[in-house]
Amino acid sequence: MDTPRLPPLDPLRGFVASARHLSFTRAATELHLTQSAISRQVQTLEQALGVRLFVRGVRTLALTPQGERLFGRAEVWLREWGELAEALRAADRRRPVTVTASIGIAALWLVPRLLDFQARHPDIDVRLAAGNRMMDLAREGIDVAIRYCADRDAPPDARRLFGESVFPVASPAVGEGLVLCAATLPRLVLLDLDDVGYPWLRWDDWLAAIGLAGARPQAVVQFNHYDQMIQAAAAGQGLAIGRAALVAPMLADGRLVAVGDARREVAGRGYWLVTAPGEVREDVGRFVSWVLRQAGESDVDQV
Repeated sequence: MDTPRLPPLDPLRGFVASARHLSFTRAATELHLTQSAISRQVQTLEQALGVRLFVRGVRTLALTPQGERLFGRAEVWLREWGELAEALRAADRRRPVTVTASIGIAALWLVPRLLDFQARHPDIDVRLAAGNRMMDLAREGIDVAIRYCADRDAPPDARRLFGESVFPVASPAVGEGLVLCAATLPRLVLLDLDDVGYPWLRWDDWLAAIGLAGARPQAVVQFNHYDQMIQAAAAGQGLAIGRAALVAPMLADGRLVAVGDARREVAGRGYWLVTAPGEVREDVGRFVSWVLRQAGESDVDQV
Protein backbone atom coordinates (compact mmCIF):
# COMPACT_ATOMS: atom_id res chain seq x y z
CA MET A 1 0.00 0.00 0.00
CA ASP A 2 1.39 3.37 -1.06
CA THR A 3 0.23 5.34 1.98
CA PRO A 4 1.26 8.81 0.71
CA ARG A 5 -1.01 8.36 -2.36
CA LEU A 6 -4.12 7.48 -0.32
CA PRO A 7 -6.87 10.09 -0.56
CA PRO A 8 -7.56 12.04 2.65
CA LEU A 9 -9.51 9.91 5.12
CA ASP A 10 -11.11 12.56 7.35
CA PRO A 11 -13.54 13.78 4.62
CA LEU A 12 -14.96 10.25 4.42
CA ARG A 13 -17.07 10.90 7.53
CA GLY A 14 -18.67 13.94 5.91
CA PHE A 15 -19.23 12.07 2.67
CA VAL A 16 -20.81 9.01 4.34
CA ALA A 17 -23.13 11.15 6.48
CA SER A 18 -24.16 13.17 3.41
CA ALA A 19 -24.76 10.04 1.35
CA ARG A 20 -26.83 8.49 4.13
CA HIS A 21 -29.09 11.55 4.46
CA LEU A 22 -28.72 12.89 0.90
CA SER A 23 -28.39 16.25 2.60
CA PHE A 24 -25.36 18.33 3.60
CA THR A 25 -27.50 20.06 6.24
CA ARG A 26 -28.58 16.87 8.00
CA ALA A 27 -25.04 15.48 7.75
CA ALA A 28 -23.77 18.64 9.43
CA THR A 29 -26.28 18.17 12.27
CA GLU A 30 -25.20 14.55 12.77
CA LEU A 31 -21.49 15.42 12.92
CA HIS A 32 -21.93 18.72 14.81
CA LEU A 33 -20.33 20.71 11.99
CA THR A 34 -21.51 23.53 9.75
CA GLN A 35 -23.12 22.85 6.37
CA SER A 36 -20.25 24.62 4.63
CA ALA A 37 -17.68 22.43 6.44
CA ILE A 38 -19.43 19.28 5.18
CA SER A 39 -19.57 20.70 1.66
CA ARG A 40 -15.83 21.44 1.76
CA GLN A 41 -15.07 17.90 2.97
CA VAL A 42 -16.96 16.41 0.05
CA GLN A 43 -15.27 18.76 -2.43
CA THR A 44 -11.84 17.83 -1.03
CA LEU A 45 -12.62 14.14 -1.46
CA GLU A 46 -13.93 14.66 -5.01
CA GLN A 47 -10.77 16.56 -5.97
CA ALA A 48 -8.54 13.85 -4.46
CA LEU A 49 -10.39 11.09 -6.35
CA GLY A 50 -10.89 13.05 -9.56
CA VAL A 51 -14.59 12.14 -9.79
CA ARG A 52 -17.90 13.71 -8.84
CA LEU A 53 -19.63 11.94 -5.97
CA PHE A 54 -22.89 13.90 -5.90
CA VAL A 55 -25.24 15.50 -8.40
CA ARG A 56 -26.19 18.77 -6.76
CA GLY A 57 -29.59 20.27 -7.52
CA VAL A 58 -31.26 23.43 -6.23
CA ARG A 59 -32.63 21.63 -3.16
CA THR A 60 -31.66 18.06 -3.96
CA LEU A 61 -28.64 15.86 -3.60
CA ALA A 62 -28.13 12.54 -5.39
CA LEU A 63 -25.23 10.11 -5.60
CA THR A 64 -23.41 9.57 -8.85
CA PRO A 65 -22.52 5.97 -9.82
CA GLN A 66 -19.03 6.59 -8.42
CA GLY A 67 -20.59 7.99 -5.23
CA GLU A 68 -22.84 4.94 -4.91
CA ARG A 69 -19.81 2.66 -5.22
CA LEU A 70 -17.77 4.59 -2.65
CA PHE A 71 -20.68 4.85 -0.21
CA GLY A 72 -21.24 1.08 -0.31
CA ARG A 73 -17.65 0.46 0.76
CA ALA A 74 -16.90 3.49 2.93
CA GLU A 75 -19.90 3.01 5.25
CA VAL A 76 -18.68 -0.52 6.04
CA TRP A 77 -15.09 0.71 6.53
CA LEU A 78 -16.13 3.40 8.99
CA ARG A 79 -18.41 1.07 10.95
CA GLU A 80 -15.67 -1.55 11.27
CA TRP A 81 -13.15 1.12 12.24
CA GLY A 82 -15.51 2.38 14.94
CA GLU A 83 -16.05 -1.14 16.29
CA LEU A 84 -12.31 -1.81 16.33
CA ALA A 85 -11.60 1.49 18.08
CA GLU A 86 -14.20 0.72 20.77
CA ALA A 87 -12.77 -2.77 21.26
CA LEU A 88 -9.28 -1.34 21.70
CA ARG A 89 -10.54 1.23 24.20
CA ALA A 90 -12.45 -1.44 26.14
CA ALA A 91 -9.39 -3.69 26.29
CA ASP A 92 -7.45 -0.86 27.91
CA ARG A 93 -10.14 -0.23 30.57
CA ARG A 94 -10.12 -2.23 33.77
CA ARG A 95 -13.17 -4.45 34.07
CA PRO A 96 -14.74 -4.04 37.51
CA VAL A 97 -15.93 -6.84 39.75
CA THR A 98 -19.71 -6.39 39.57
CA VAL A 99 -21.53 -7.30 42.78
CA THR A 100 -25.25 -7.45 43.45
CA ALA A 101 -26.91 -7.48 46.87
CA SER A 102 -30.19 -6.38 48.33
CA ILE A 103 -30.39 -2.73 49.31
CA GLY A 104 -30.28 -3.57 53.03
CA ILE A 105 -27.27 -5.90 52.78
CA ALA A 106 -25.43 -3.51 50.50
CA ALA A 107 -26.01 -0.41 52.64
CA LEU A 108 -25.53 -1.93 56.09
CA TRP A 109 -23.05 -4.80 55.60
CA LEU A 110 -21.09 -4.45 52.36
CA VAL A 111 -20.57 -0.71 51.85
CA PRO A 112 -19.15 -0.06 55.36
CA ARG A 113 -16.50 -2.71 54.64
CA LEU A 114 -15.52 -1.76 51.08
CA LEU A 115 -12.85 0.68 52.26
CA ASP A 116 -10.95 -2.31 53.65
CA PHE A 117 -11.15 -4.09 50.30
CA GLN A 118 -9.93 -0.99 48.44
CA ALA A 119 -7.01 -0.67 50.84
CA ARG A 120 -6.04 -4.32 50.34
CA HIS A 121 -6.67 -4.43 46.58
CA PRO A 122 -6.23 -0.94 45.08
CA ASP A 123 -5.81 -2.49 41.63
CA ILE A 124 -9.35 -3.93 41.55
CA ASP A 125 -12.39 -1.82 40.70
CA VAL A 126 -15.79 -2.72 42.16
CA ARG A 127 -19.24 -1.98 40.74
CA LEU A 128 -22.13 -2.38 43.17
CA ALA A 129 -25.58 -3.13 41.73
CA ALA A 130 -27.82 -2.87 44.79
CA GLY A 131 -31.46 -3.83 44.41
CA ASN A 132 -34.09 -6.15 45.79
CA ARG A 133 -34.84 -7.76 42.41
CA MET A 134 -33.28 -11.21 41.93
CA MET A 135 -30.83 -10.77 39.05
CA ASP A 136 -29.71 -13.34 36.48
CA LEU A 137 -25.93 -13.33 36.99
CA ALA A 138 -24.91 -14.65 33.59
CA ARG A 139 -27.40 -12.66 31.54
CA GLU A 140 -26.90 -9.36 33.38
CA GLY A 141 -23.11 -9.45 33.65
CA ILE A 142 -22.93 -9.95 37.43
CA ASP A 143 -19.82 -11.58 38.92
CA VAL A 144 -20.87 -12.02 42.56
CA ALA A 145 -24.19 -11.99 44.40
CA ILE A 146 -24.83 -11.82 48.14
CA ARG A 147 -28.30 -13.19 48.73
CA TYR A 148 -30.56 -13.71 51.72
CA CYS A 149 -32.83 -16.69 51.32
CA ALA A 150 -34.10 -19.91 52.79
CA ASP A 151 -31.29 -22.44 53.02
CA ARG A 152 -33.21 -24.84 50.77
CA ASP A 153 -33.33 -22.18 48.01
CA ALA A 154 -29.59 -21.50 47.92
CA PRO A 155 -27.90 -22.65 44.68
CA PRO A 156 -25.83 -25.85 45.01
CA ASP A 157 -22.51 -24.02 44.62
CA ALA A 158 -23.40 -21.13 46.97
CA ARG A 159 -21.31 -20.52 50.09
CA ARG A 160 -23.03 -19.68 53.37
CA LEU A 161 -21.78 -16.49 55.01
CA PHE A 162 -23.82 -16.54 58.22
CA GLY A 163 -27.29 -17.18 59.59
CA GLU A 164 -30.00 -14.85 60.82
CA SER A 165 -30.70 -13.76 64.39
CA VAL A 166 -32.73 -10.73 65.43
CA PHE A 167 -33.25 -8.55 68.50
CA PRO A 168 -34.53 -5.02 69.28
CA VAL A 169 -32.13 -2.11 68.75
CA ALA A 170 -32.27 1.63 69.27
CA SER A 171 -29.98 4.62 69.59
CA PRO A 172 -28.23 4.89 72.98
CA ALA A 173 -30.42 7.89 73.84
CA VAL A 174 -33.55 5.76 73.42
CA GLY A 175 -32.45 2.24 74.28
CA GLU A 176 -29.72 2.42 76.92
CA GLY A 177 -31.02 0.55 79.98
CA LEU A 178 -34.51 0.24 78.49
CA VAL A 179 -36.65 -2.73 79.50
CA LEU A 180 -39.30 -3.53 76.93
CA CYS A 181 -42.44 -4.43 78.88
CA ALA A 182 -46.13 -3.56 79.28
CA ALA A 183 -45.22 -0.51 81.37
CA THR A 184 -42.72 1.02 78.89
CA LEU A 185 -44.34 0.06 75.57
CA PRO A 186 -47.01 2.83 75.61
CA ARG A 187 -44.21 5.43 75.68
CA LEU A 188 -42.26 3.96 72.77
CA VAL A 189 -42.29 4.44 68.99
CA LEU A 190 -41.79 1.19 67.09
CA LEU A 191 -40.17 1.21 63.66
CA ASP A 192 -41.69 -1.58 61.59
CA LEU A 193 -40.84 -3.27 58.29
CA ASP A 194 -43.82 -3.16 55.95
CA ASP A 195 -43.31 -6.64 54.50
CA VAL A 196 -45.54 -9.55 55.51
CA GLY A 197 -43.04 -11.98 54.00
CA TYR A 198 -40.65 -11.44 56.91
CA PRO A 199 -42.72 -11.79 60.10
CA TRP A 200 -39.62 -12.19 62.29
CA LEU A 201 -38.68 -8.59 61.37
CA ARG A 202 -42.06 -7.18 62.41
CA TRP A 203 -43.11 -6.02 65.85
CA ASP A 204 -46.41 -7.95 65.98
CA ASP A 205 -44.47 -11.18 65.85
CA TRP A 206 -41.85 -10.02 68.35
CA LEU A 207 -44.36 -8.65 70.88
CA ALA A 208 -46.37 -11.87 70.72
CA ALA A 209 -43.21 -13.88 71.42
CA ILE A 210 -42.48 -11.90 74.63
CA GLY A 211 -46.05 -11.97 75.89
CA LEU A 212 -47.16 -8.51 74.78
CA ALA A 213 -49.57 -9.49 72.01
CA GLY A 214 -52.24 -6.82 71.62
CA ALA A 215 -50.32 -4.20 73.66
CA ARG A 216 -50.14 -0.80 71.98
CA PRO A 217 -47.02 1.37 71.65
CA GLN A 218 -47.18 5.15 71.46
CA ALA A 219 -46.91 4.94 67.66
CA VAL A 220 -45.73 2.73 64.79
CA VAL A 221 -43.76 4.03 61.79
CA GLN A 222 -43.53 1.66 58.82
CA PHE A 223 -40.73 1.42 56.25
CA ASN A 224 -40.49 -0.54 53.01
CA HIS A 225 -36.65 -0.57 53.04
CA TYR A 226 -34.83 -2.18 55.92
CA ASP A 227 -31.76 0.08 55.78
CA GLN A 228 -33.94 3.21 56.09
CA MET A 229 -35.62 1.74 59.16
CA ILE A 230 -32.26 1.07 60.82
CA GLN A 231 -30.98 4.55 59.98
CA ALA A 232 -34.11 5.97 61.62
CA ALA A 233 -33.41 3.90 64.73
CA ALA A 234 -29.83 5.19 64.85
CA ALA A 235 -31.21 8.73 64.60
CA GLY A 236 -33.24 8.19 67.77
CA GLN A 237 -36.65 7.90 66.13
CA GLY A 238 -37.66 4.63 67.81
CA LEU A 239 -36.97 0.91 68.24
CA ALA A 240 -36.35 -1.46 65.34
CA ILE A 241 -35.83 -5.19 64.99
CA GLY A 242 -32.11 -5.53 64.30
CA ARG A 243 -30.63 -8.26 62.12
CA ALA A 244 -27.40 -9.24 63.87
CA ALA A 245 -25.25 -9.43 60.74
CA LEU A 246 -26.41 -6.10 59.37
CA VAL A 247 -26.42 -3.98 62.53
CA ALA A 248 -23.08 -5.27 63.84
CA PRO A 249 -21.05 -2.26 62.57
CA MET A 250 -23.49 0.20 64.16
CA LEU A 251 -23.43 -1.69 67.45
CA ALA A 252 -19.64 -1.69 67.36
CA ASP A 253 -19.32 2.07 66.83
CA GLY A 254 -22.06 2.92 69.34
CA ARG A 255 -24.71 4.26 66.99
CA LEU A 256 -27.04 1.47 68.16
CA VAL A 257 -27.46 -0.55 71.34
CA ALA A 258 -29.31 -3.83 71.88
CA VAL A 259 -32.49 -3.39 73.90
CA GLY A 260 -32.75 -6.18 76.48
CA ASP A 261 -31.23 -9.64 76.29
CA ALA A 262 -33.90 -11.40 74.22
CA ARG A 263 -32.74 -12.76 70.90
CA ARG A 264 -34.42 -14.95 68.29
CA GLU A 265 -32.67 -17.30 65.92
CA VAL A 266 -34.35 -17.59 62.52
CA ALA A 267 -34.00 -21.23 61.56
CA GLY A 268 -33.42 -22.30 57.98
CA ARG A 269 -32.42 -18.91 56.56
CA GLY A 270 -29.09 -17.28 55.91
CA TYR A 271 -26.87 -15.05 53.80
CA TRP A 272 -25.20 -16.73 50.84
CA LEU A 273 -22.48 -15.84 48.37
CA VAL A 274 -22.99 -16.90 44.75
CA THR A 275 -20.65 -16.47 41.78
CA ALA A 276 -21.61 -16.39 38.12
CA PRO A 277 -21.38 -19.73 36.29
CA GLY A 278 -18.17 -20.50 34.48
CA GLU A 279 -14.52 -19.87 35.27
CA VAL A 280 -13.97 -17.32 38.03
CA ARG A 281 -11.62 -14.47 37.09
CA GLU A 282 -8.61 -13.86 39.31
CA ASP A 283 -9.90 -10.49 40.57
CA VAL A 284 -13.34 -11.98 41.28
CA GLY A 285 -11.67 -14.75 43.25
CA ARG A 286 -9.85 -12.19 45.37
CA PHE A 287 -13.10 -10.37 46.07
CA VAL A 288 -14.84 -13.63 47.01
CA SER A 289 -12.00 -14.53 49.42
CA TRP A 290 -12.26 -11.09 51.01
CA VAL A 291 -16.04 -11.41 51.49
CA LEU A 292 -15.63 -14.83 53.11
CA ARG A 293 -12.98 -13.43 55.42
CA GLN A 294 -15.18 -10.49 56.32
CA ALA A 295 -18.07 -12.83 57.08
CA GLY A 296 -15.86 -14.86 59.38
CA GLU A 297 -14.52 -11.78 61.12
CA SER A 298 -18.03 -10.36 61.58
CA ASP A 299 -18.40 -12.80 64.49
CA VAL A 300 -22.18 -12.46 64.29
CA ASP A 301 -22.77 -14.95 67.06
CA GLN A 302 -21.03 -12.61 69.48
CA VAL A 303 -23.13 -9.52 68.61
